Amino acid sequence: MNDRYTTLRHDGATTVMDGAAHRVLRNTYMLLSLCLGFAAVTAGTAAAMGLPHPGILITLVGYFGLMFLVTKNRDSGRGVVFLFALTGFMGYTLGPIISTYLKMPNGTQVVMTALGGTAAIFLALSAYALTTKRDLSFMGGFLMVGVLVAFLAGIAAIFLNITALSLAVSAVFVLLMSGMILYETNNIVRGGETNYVLATLSLFVSIFNLFTSLLHLLGFSSKE
Repeated sequence: MNDRYTTLRHDGATTVMDGAAHRVLRNTYMLLSLCLGFAAVTAGTAAAMGLPHPGILITLVGYFGLMFLVTKNRDSGRGVVFLFALTGFMGYTLGPIISTYLKMPNGTQVVMTALGGTAAIFLALSAYALTTKRDLSFMGGFLMVGVLVAFLAGIAAIFLNITALSLAVSAVFVLLMSGMILYETNNIVRGGETNYVLATLSLFVSIFNLFTSLLHLLGFSSKE
């Protein structure tokens, strides 16, 4: 590896990533690992202490409020602080959910399967995005529209208590979040994303939603 380029090879395909993109990717993965660890700690603490879920309204306000602060301060150290606040808060909201699944007869298996599935999907898609010669930027618009529609459908499913719609939304989110991981990672490699704070935010949210969606689907299937 020289100062300007990093070459990644996989099954005969070659992708050349310049030094700036390599630094963004390295910083993103480093920050992402710290955020995932922090979220795991807050989730485990909330589950162990039996803390209640804050509710859908507080969750939405906290999520979008902190996301706004991260985006606004993306070029300063405050952006990293708000990012940890966001990931910690999301971890806290996840704790009571995990605790509920763990109380099921095969709850531990469900949680571990969802966790393993999330890790496997992330690693596989990241490897592809890092090595493919294809430009995946065309996916951006479709994914944004899809996430918005699925999010609104998910909110409707919660307030209307429609199980079938909720399961459908979770299945769609698995596909959309997988696409987001591909898109964001490929975007970093090709120099389209130059801010590692925003890149980390996008990947964390994708991983979080992928895990919760798999957890929902696996939890429901285990009841059948």
